[in-house]
Amino acid sequence: MIDFIIIEDNLVYINKYKLLVDKIMMNYDIEYDFFIFDKCSKEVFKLLKKETFKIYLINYKKKEETNNMIRYIREKQDDWQSLILLLYISKIPEIIKENLFIINSIDKSKYFENNLLRSLQICLKNYDQRPNALKYCYKKVFYQIDYKDIIYIEKEQENKRCIIKTIDKEYYIPGSLNKIQKLLDDRFLKCNKSHIINMEQMSYYNKKTNLIKFRNGLEITTLSRTKKKELINYLRCIN
Repeated sequence: MIDFIIIEDNLVYINKYKLLVDKIMMNYDIEYDFFIFDKCSKEVFKLLKKETFKIYLINYKKKEETNNMIRYIREKQDDWQSLILLLYISKIPEIIKENLFIINSIDKSKYFENNLLRSLQICLKNYDQRPNALKYCYKKVFYQIDYKDIIYIEKEQENKRCIIKTIDKEYYIPGSLNKIQKLLDDRFLKCNKSHIINMEQMSYYNKKTNLIKFRNGLEITTLSRTKKKELINYLRCIN
């Protein structure tokens, strides 16, 4: 499901946006919906919490309001999955320089429809109902880590971040394990309060000792009683 969030006060442009979206979505078997607002109101901020893939088409007219909303999406909501397109007249928005992962800025006065159509095509290429990578931003650096390379994710004690253990590196990611788990798919299991493991990376599991070994040699021994059943059921399904 994709939510196209249009923030525009000109009905002519709104209709053009919708026609272009409908045109490109004819090539995809994906459900989508429109949410249209004339400004960055409280209703827009309520919608930000909805857990869907979002593509924003924002008229860059009220600069301060728009800048605050974009910063809120990226930095407060920690949403780096949703895609943002800015539409302006003549002057390129300065917020582009802030490294907030804005897909494109489009001048309404120059080849507007062709440029928007091309940008929407790029957005759709970023859409995947089953993502194959963990995407996030930490300290203004954007990371994209393939799921297949993640061994496990560990909560860092006395800190509001976690450690991602991959085949050959470690990365830091902000947030709790519960929040991070929502960004992952069903190959990952939160096996205790401190770890999320990639079950596809397991090489050995001992039911008596709860020892889990991974393909790169790492191992953990903490597995909660309730999660033990889930892990055993998973192993039975692949054997």
